[in-house]
Amino acid sequence: MKLFLRLLYAAAALLLVLTTAAGLAVIGAYYYVLPSLPAVESLQDIRLQVPLRVYTRDGRLLAEYGEMRRTPLNFEQFPPQIIEAFLAAEDDRFFEHPGVDYQGLVRAAVALALTGERRQGGGTITMQVARNFLLTREKTISRKVREIFLALRIENQMSKQEILTLYLNAIFLGQRAYGVGAAAEVYFGKTVDQLSLAETATIAGLPKAPSRDNPVASVERATQRRAYVLRRMLETGSIDRQQLEQAMDEPMESILHSATVETNAPYVGEMVRQQMLELVGPDAYTAGYVVTTTIDSRLQAAAVRALREGLLEYDRRHGYRGPLARVDLADPDADIQQMLAGYRAGAGMQLALVTEVKDQSVETLIPGRGAVTLDWDGLSWARRYIDDNTRGPEPATAADILAPGDLIEIMPMNESSWRLAQVPVVQGAIVALDPIDGAIAALSGGFDFQDSKYNRATQARRQPGSAFKPFIYSAALENGFTTATVVNDAPVVFDDDRLESTWRPENYSQRFYGPTRLREALVRSRNLVSIRVLRSIGVSNALDHIKSFGIAESAMPRDLSLALGSVTLTPLELADAYTVFANGGFRVDAYFIDRITDAEGNVIRQADPLIACAACADEEFASDKPEPGIGQERNEELAIEYAPAAISRQNAYLVADMMADVIRRGTGRRAMALGRNDLSGKTGTTNDRRDAWFSGFNGDLVATAWVGFDQERPLGAREEGGRTALPIWVKFMGEALQGAPQRKPVKPPGLVTVRVSSSTGLLAGSADGDAIFETFRADQVPPAGEDSSASPFGPAEDEEPIF
Repeated sequence: MKLFLRLLYAAAALLLVLTTAAGLAVIGAYYYVLPSLPAVESLQDIRLQVPLRVYTRDGRLLAEYGEMRRTPLNFEQFPPQIIEAFLAAEDDRFFEHPGVDYQGLVRAAVALALTGERRQGGGTITMQVARNFLLTREKTISRKVREIFLALRIENQMSKQEILTLYLNAIFLGQRAYGVGAAAEVYFGKTVDQLSLAETATIAGLPKAPSRDNPVASVERATQRRAYVLRRMLETGSIDRQQLEQAMDEPMESILHSATVETNAPYVGEMVRQQMLELVGPDAYTAGYVVTTTIDSRLQAAAVRALREGLLEYDRRHGYRGPLARVDLADPDADIQQMLAGYRAGAGMQLALVTEVKDQSVETLIPGRGAVTLDWDGLSWARRYIDDNTRGPEPATAADILAPGDLIEIMPMNESSWRLAQVPVVQGAIVALDPIDGAIAALSGGFDFQDSKYNRATQARRQPGSAFKPFIYSAALENGFTTATVVNDAPVVFDDDRLESTWRPENYSQRFYGPTRLREALVRSRNLVSIRVLRSIGVSNALDHIKSFGIAESAMPRDLSLALGSVTLTPLELADAYTVFANGGFRVDAYFIDRITDAEGNVIRQADPLIACAACADEEFASDKPEPGIGQERNEELAIEYAPAAISRQNAYLVADMMADVIRRGTGRRAMALGRNDLSGKTGTTNDRRDAWFSGFNGDLVATAWVGFDQERPLGAREEGGRTALPIWVKFMGEALQGAPQRKPVKPPGLVTVRVSSSTGLLAGSADGDAIFETFRADQVPPAGEDSSASPFGPAEDEEPIF
């Protein structure tokens, strides 16, 4: 008995010594590593790398830029099931231990001693936070010691909720996804509150080996990790057996989801990206900036559809260029899947392989979709393309167009039928602005951003042709002309060294119509009248006037070709200049960024555009405020600064009124299909039909459409502004103005309407049966003339080459 007591006392003493020694060792280790421990405070100030996100004005995502996909969430935004799944998989005693789970460490040590293998880590979520943010990832004992002490420090200075929030937002989960918010989007295209139990368990299983165990990399490994997490959730009581079995049976999705872009505006997104790089540098991709643009999602969708449909219609008019490739279906060695992998379908199209050709139909196979039949309605357009002016004969059967083994592109015509398609070679652009403040409401710079990043709306500087004539006529009204001034439409010949040869401009019809009122000359797009007008007022006077529209003088030639639109402008610049006519004479600047906020939601930049207010110039209407255009909202928190006048209100009204006649009975008459009487606009076609334009507006919206080849060449016979660009404008404005009230210009003070002779432009006599009403400035009413009958002015020119 005494021996036993001596042994017991000896053991107790030894245990005390060992415990004391261990305690002293721990204390010594702590003070040894203390100088090398990073400050925990840096965790509270850490900046998570969050991508740049770009939104429409109505809150729809249009672009996201950044190497890391991350969607930071507050603790309250994490569903309980997410937290339960991660704790079950990584640290089920997280809310109980002080940062280091001693039980887990003991289990890991025992397992290592028994097996010689490191099967259990014994780490905690807090230790992972310490390692990932404040330490290196080297696998050494000293690093592990620092990790333990740092975890204890973190727990002492941060709450459990703060630690878990940082962990769930920052942990790498594969495929560029950092944090569970991004992982939910990347792997399942969902937000965290939309995840099923199986999807939640899949994400919670990723931290161990995110690059290897994610479902995109390996469905098998992801399924195994999901099963492990579900079993652990059952063990911790988070789920029951029935929930486990249902989740186990759910198929594993292996699709990589991109950011959920809700609005198709990649050209605008690229404009924002470049602007943000100029403003803040590389931090634009990582600092969590949010940019709200002026784009309206409804109008943007309409613009993209209108441009693509217009370019496809042009393309079909010029014939089918043939299949993308051909494969021998009878060749047993033909690797069809590999061949298909080398091609990409154009926007809105699908790749399809022709499997059988019948009399007037074709059977095709769409990879991943199955069999699709093309009926004759979707094939009969496909006359063979020879050149831009020539097509082959009308096809009689499907065999005249396609053969088995052809790899083609098709697109839906409606819910039940498909059409043979091809990516257009021709390109185009469309841009729409709010004329009140210059906000860009919609913009598309080409058929397909994935094929070409070149933004034709902002980068393609082309000649607008007769779409420029309204500026010449505006200058004329400021230099003594009226809408009824008669100018002779007759041949002119110029010898000008700057033109390198004798210049004999002519009308499109190659006919001359003699004395023509100014309004009729614009309505019928008479080149010779425009040249005579410019020569009369002087090129310098015209340039001084046109500069007030925001058009750079350096872009305009100092010769008479200016009258026919030989200036070089982008579609955005032309639309911006047209806002002066639409808003009553005021100069506003186009802009596309409404505001920029940082990661904390602080507004760091807010647009404060000048506001056009025609009514404010009239004392009796001084209390009225201008209304925003279609799809726009006014920021009432900012002090309104009104835009300066570019031209007189009377001038703007008269030119807009003349352009309204261009639509009612001139080269823009196709726009009458919209059934509105508040539209004004002008067609434009350049020399050899290299460019086709239409720019038009009402009081709510200005839009410009352009069509041409990137490598300039003629568009082909009869491809003028009224046939090629105007249909795009009509499609867009038809959707944009649907349900909107009429917004005609309000006649400003200082104008009077009187009856004039349609042939002389002078005040009409009582017996003049062909008299018309015309509007003038009060001080420019023409004198009375003798009664006379009207002379014909001829038909509207279909279009007009420059020279």
